[in-house]
Amino acid sequence: MTGAGGQLGRDLVEAFGNHDVIAATHAELDVCDRDAVLQAVTGLQPDAVVHAGAWTDVDGCELDPDRAFGVNALGTRHVAEGCRLAGSWLCYVSTDYVFDGQAREPYREWDRVNPLSVYGRSKLGGEHEIGGRATLVRTSWVCGVHGSNFVKTMLRIGAERDELTVVDDQHGCPTFTPDLAEMIRRLVVGRMEGIFHVTNQGATTWYELARHVLEAAGLDAEKVRPVASSELDPPRPAPRPAYSVLDNAALRLQGLALLPDWHEPLERMVKELTT
Repeated sequence: MTGAGGQLGRDLVEAFGNHDVIAATHAELDVCDRDAVLQAVTGLQPDAVVHAGAWTDVDGCELDPDRAFGVNALGTRHVAEGCRLAGSWLCYVSTDYVFDGQAREPYREWDRVNPLSVYGRSKLGGEHEIGGRATLVRTSWVCGVHGSNFVKTMLRIGAERDELTVVDDQHGCPTFTPDLAEMIRRLVVGRMEGIFHVTNQGATTWYELARHVLEAAGLDAEKVRPVASSELDPPRPAPRPAYSVLDNAALRLQGLALLPDWHEPLERMVKELTT
């Protein structure tokens, strides 16, 4: 497993707890180093590799495209090459940012991709590298108790400030890492090939999500003020898709149980972080 030190990676380690897991953080395995990746994968001969390692700083990627493509695209090429040589199953974790946000209904796995940002293009580059014998999981708005994310930021500044401004014109599906990690485990163990959109159910905006975070923590949700993305000061370097709601169509049509509505895991996460 790559990216084991990230917010998803740490929950993936727990989800695969009944298996022999070799978890590599970025410090332990730099996916940009082809020789190191090939040596690790072919030497260990794992049954499967979950490639969760990525550079997910959307604005950072916009400012440093070479690093973004080096990690997210070329790094994935190295992991995929190692898996082919070792005969290992590959699961690659991708993003809703591969879509441009112009849709008026949730994106299905077979819809045309058209990323707006360097981050989205670099993750799409990774998608192009994985080949066969692979599961491709696209997810969105990922939150968990580990690492940095929107929920933790709202809890922190919600306790510090009298007013918060949050964009209300970006729509997506929050996804909580324990639920996502468990579904990834099921897909990998079941050798489910192809693209799967995996999110918690229900669409919302960042503004509405912020209000729910504060309410769950017993804070005043009225201090959250909606703002248009164009009004952010300073503006963010990377464009965001205005609508990136993912339809979990492949899971649904395959007859697999979908992840629960996002309100439930949000309540659990906030409780864990505040008690």
